[in-house]
Amino acid sequence: MTTDSGSADGDDTIAALATPAGTAALALIRVSGGRSRVMAAALFRGDPAALPERRYRHADYRALGGEVLDDAVWSFGVGPGTFTGEDTLEICTHGNPLIVQLVLADLFARGCRAAEPGEFTRRAFLNGRMELTQAEAVMDIIHARSERALVAAQQQLRGGLGRHLEELIAALLGVLARIEAYIDFPDEDLPVEDRELVRTALADVLRGTERLLATHRYGDLLRDGLKAVLLGAPNVGKSSLLNALVGRDRAIVSPEPGTTRDFIEEMVHVGPHLLRLIDTAGMNPAAGRVEQMGMAKTVERLSEADLILWVTDVTQASADVPVELRPYLGADIVLHVRNKADLAAGVSGGMDGGGFSPALPIFTVSALNGTGLGDLRAAIIARADALRPAMAGDEHIAINARHADALRRARESLASAAAGLGAAIPAPIELVASDVRGALDALGEVAGRVDNERMLDALFSTFCIGK
Repeated sequence: MTTDSGSADGDDTIAALATPAGTAALALIRVSGGRSRVMAAALFRGDPAALPERRYRHADYRALGGEVLDDAVWSFGVGPGTFTGEDTLEICTHGNPLIVQLVLADLFARGCRAAEPGEFTRRAFLNGRMELTQAEAVMDIIHARSERALVAAQQQLRGGLGRHLEELIAALLGVLARIEAYIDFPDEDLPVEDRELVRTALADVLRGTERLLATHRYGDLLRDGLKAVLLGAPNVGKSSLLNALVGRDRAIVSPEPGTTRDFIEEMVHVGPHLLRLIDTAGMNPAAGRVEQMGMAKTVERLSEADLILWVTDVTQASADVPVELRPYLGADIVLHVRNKADLAAGVSGGMDGGGFSPALPIFTVSALNGTGLGDLRAAIIARADALRPAMAGDEHIAINARHADALRRARESLASAAAGLGAAIPAPIELVASDVRGALDALGEVAGRVDNERMLDALFSTFCIGK
């Protein structure tokens, strides 16, 4: 990736509020670009050539007209040793939105322009301060809604995904160099032993690509939450269980069966994970038309579920597994929750399949007094942890949709190259080289080696202004 296309020139200096808008104790305004040094000297009456670097100073902020807008704390950083790689001025004022508006208006009058969304991080990327996956991790850190999501984003910011990509890219470059040596000398055919070396190397890269691709679903779970569907007959206490797990009365609870006609969704943290609890209409064989519509939505939610909590009433006769649940029994995502333990003494958990195999783990709970909910939460955490694909060491790699699209294209190119080499009549070496280059280009898109201005515009436009 070159730094010519889109990086700031000497006079293109941007400014923005870096803290959330609104009234607060403090506000941080960030300025980045070639005019930052001159502005710092003019604002705080210093020598442009002798500004204290990376040291906080207290001073009045005076506008161009000479009036004091606020007393501020400021610091100056010299590029390329800053976040953006450019000279950077940071001004901390009181968090009155009027003060922020006046300071920004004064900075614009001095020659700054308003930063676009994500422009500070984009400059950091264009100036080589971070690679593209690290830039994306900045946004993931800002929006992480669970401890696991935060850990994955922090590891990506530290270059976890980038290191895996660099290993794959380096291996492919070695393969391409070997292939192109024979293209440059067309009289020489690629020997059988060299073809086998190339096939082995391609197979290794393909496995590495597939391992990264396998983390896509886990990445979605981290960003959007684990979908846990509550399923059961009417009046077994599904809504009461949702309220107990959420910690407040989110769903209406009534002794009358069929209270829930539509599904209710609520976010809740269970240990280090974000859980999207979905309470559904009870599965009632004698349902009326409205209940049947609710049951149809229940079946739809099951097909999207990462975890299914089959809720039954411990005081009633042993229930058979609902027909709607049977397709999911082999997926290891079903937990049998026997509710209303407060009404039945001496009942404990265990394993039970309701007459079906495989057996389901049982958790006997009381949504009313909390009995057994700790064990149920622990089981939910264990199931969520089990969804994390195995990577090298303890790294939490979780690719996003953009990464997945590029990695799929890389996988297709690698598979095509391997098939060409392994065919009974091997493909021309030039076609194999073309496939390898295609895989390299796709992997380069993930890391940001490919100069695609439209892709960068779309990516950074989702960032916060000031970041």
